[in-house]
Amino acid sequence: MPAIQIQNLHKIYLGDPPVHALEGIDLTVNDGELVALLGPSGCGKSTLLNLIASFENASSGELLVHGESHDAPGPDRGVVFQEAALFPWLNVWENVIFGPKTKGLAASEYEDKANEMLKIVGLSDFKKHLPVQLSGGMRQRVGIARILTLGSRVLLMDEPFGALDAQTRLSMQELLLSVWQQLKPTIIFVTHDIDEAIFLADNIYVMSARPGRIAEKIVVPLPRPRTITDTTTEAFNQLKREILLQIRH
Repeated sequence: MPAIQIQNLHKIYLGDPPVHALEGIDLTVNDGELVALLGPSGCGKSTLLNLIASFENASSGELLVHGESHDAPGPDRGVVFQEAALFPWLNVWENVIFGPKTKGLAASEYEDKANEMLKIVGLSDFKKHLPVQLSGGMRQRVGIARILTLGSRVLLMDEPFGALDAQTRLSMQELLLSVWQQLKPTIIFVTHDIDEAIFLADNIYVMSARPGRIAEKIVVPLPRPRTITDTTTEAFNQLKREILLQIRH
């Protein structure tokens, strides 16, 4: 069973005139797959992510997560935004365990997992730090650890590294690949950065300008595990050229 199954999905925002944000979206994401949604600004990438998260409802069409439809957000689908959205008055540890704690779980049910996730994202030594004491990249690491501790099987990432400087952004991309290789969650990653999409994804879905459609599915042929040296190869640059032409078209 696919992790995400979308058929003939439409999203129309009512108004005068109505805005056709998405039109006829067909998309299948397999369990454990890392997919990138790529396209120009305003093409509906974030709208599609919001529909999968059930922050919004589709106008028509079918959207299933692990075979089930949803009309409200749930812990099975964790969302990472461009800003980490941490509680500023809670320290790293308190932010990470906030979800399972508010669900009423006993500490014995989540503390080991929370410690494991903090170790995976490299923040075991920062449990007592407040968000204001962390860099932007470290705050995003906390956000990822929080979602993984909650047990989300699907990670929905909306340009999570877009506000970071180039060096930190690359470091976070490498971290995400490490997390994915260890835990194999299903990841849908929204970006407008072609290099980022190629470096991270198994498959890239290029979206058209509004109304957003899936213009093309591109299979990334680069072997895994990937390192920064892969971004300098001819295969990488050739794929980048093809995607640039597709987006311009």
